[in-house]
Amino acid sequence: MAKHLVNLALLLALAGILLFVGLGSIGLTDRDEGRNAEAGREMLETGDWITPTFNYEPRFYKPALVYWLMSGSYSLFGVNEFAARFHSALFGIALILVQYWFSVCWQAPNIGLFSALMLLLNIEMIGLNRMALTDSVLVFFTTTAQFAFWAGLHGTGRRSWMWWFYAAMGIATLAKGPVGFIIPLVTMTLYLTFTRRWGQFWREGHPLLGTGLFVLVTLPWYGTMLAIHGSAYVTIAKAQTVGRFMAPMEGHGFGLLFYVPVVLLGFFPWSALLPMSMYGCLKAWKAARRTGASAPPPATAGAGTASTELELFASLWVIGSFVFFTLSSTKLQHYIAPLFPAAALLTATYWHRSLVDPATKGVRAAIHVMMGLGFLLALGLSSIPWIYSRFSDKLLKEFPSAGLLDPSAWDAGPYAAALVLLIGMAMVGYWGLNEQRRAGAFWAAGGTLALVVLITIRLSLPLMNHYFVSPPQELAYAAGVNLQPSDHFVVYGSTRPSTIFYARRQAVFIPFGEEETIRLTLAKPDRTMVLLPERFRSNLPKEADQLVPLLRRHGYVLLANQPMVTIPEGTAPPPARLSPH
Repeated sequence: MAKHLVNLALLLALAGILLFVGLGSIGLTDRDEGRNAEAGREMLETGDWITPTFNYEPRFYKPALVYWLMSGSYSLFGVNEFAARFHSALFGIALILVQYWFSVCWQAPNIGLFSALMLLLNIEMIGLNRMALTDSVLVFFTTTAQFAFWAGLHGTGRRSWMWWFYAAMGIATLAKGPVGFIIPLVTMTLYLTFTRRWGQFWREGHPLLGTGLFVLVTLPWYGTMLAIHGSAYVTIAKAQTVGRFMAPMEGHGFGLLFYVPVVLLGFFPWSALLPMSMYGCLKAWKAARRTGASAPPPATAGAGTASTELELFASLWVIGSFVFFTLSSTKLQHYIAPLFPAAALLTATYWHRSLVDPATKGVRAAIHVMMGLGFLLALGLSSIPWIYSRFSDKLLKEFPSAGLLDPSAWDAGPYAAALVLLIGMAMVGYWGLNEQRRAGAFWAAGGTLALVVLITIRLSLPLMNHYFVSPPQELAYAAGVNLQPSDHFVVYGSTRPSTIFYARRQAVFIPFGEEETIRLTLAKPDRTMVLLPERFRSNLPKEADQLVPLLRRHGYVLLANQPMVTIPEGTAPPPARLSPH
């Protein structure tokens, strides 16, 4: 018990630092963060807890669960970036604790600690759990569902675990739609087929009653949305689910190999261990099947016993999720996150085995791959200022401040992170390639990743926020506190969803090439403000010549047809300070 308390204290402290430090110190990134945070804010403002909206228009893209969570956070902490991201960090910590509990119950205490730390200490999960997205909640409940499914087939109190399996799938579906039940069902189908356990599942899994429980969890919200909005909701929801799978949306279509580097870099540094851990598991399973065994015997791993069948379950979880998201036409790097808990289970078991048996096949090659990936990342980080100086002109349309930031103004963040990676990977090689000192390689790799993340959070992100994220948000805030409900707010060119969150009011988004809409808006009575990248002011129609600049901020300008702007006393602005011109 004392050992578990120490492990839990370590996990909570480390997760608290990596997920909560500076959580609200930078502005919301676009596109998804801005839309999600504003949908939650509008839900709190309007009191409509059923229909999500963005820019005060129905938003049928995602279910309401995450918006409910955000609204609760806003009630506790105020409407700000920390509150918008709070649910992600909270569910990120909960996921680490569930991972630890499951690994300890079904493997061994040391494997449980390795597994939880590997799930925490990687680039993808830290980034995901620090953003105002739906994915942190999704991953928590799809993981809970799959753990419950395993416990329902193999543990005591099986019926109660199966109820958790169906309920967790239902909650995951309320977080992000059909993917919430598709991922667990893909894993379940592959596992029951490979192990020939379909008969056991039909007897003990209560599929009919379980489906009823799933419907009971999901039907109230989905049924209410259908009753209120009818075919309009069905059409848009179908386009955002089936449509995303069948055709790329919003320019997010990539090749079949897109998720290979995503896993390699996103699960760094542990991704180097994943191929050999899966290969060894599938090889052991194939050998067991040749002997005629219905289920392979357990493989001992030191103080604990790691079930080969559990490793097979985790491998199929990884493979099923990877193939599903690869076949989807719309791809984003965070979509693949539901496979990371299974990857952590596999790599933790493999690493523990390599400590017990130093001759474990492939471990030296894995250490070399880990070092190689680390050195490549160090090279990439140290090259950021040079890359920026070469391509800054290509960023001007999306980031008007790109031409204002001198490459020499980059702080020490990228260089410090690169240096930490170089030293850390050298230590990984020093310990990991020596069979007597190999245990130290884990702590060297994990510590390196943690330090790189903290350097990025404290040094590099504030600079990027100052020049690339916050300028239009600060001007949107100024517009919002000066415009009356009957006034007009136009966002031209750089149509970032987060501007609505900071303006706290409806806006008219006008992309390049549709300047005629600005002319129509200016013809309306009452006050009008226009937020745009300053270099595109000449694109505005002739009627906009009457507009006067109120505020400028790093390449953006706020124009108005009345030359006055004030910031009310006691109103908290976004993170960076406004600078009037």
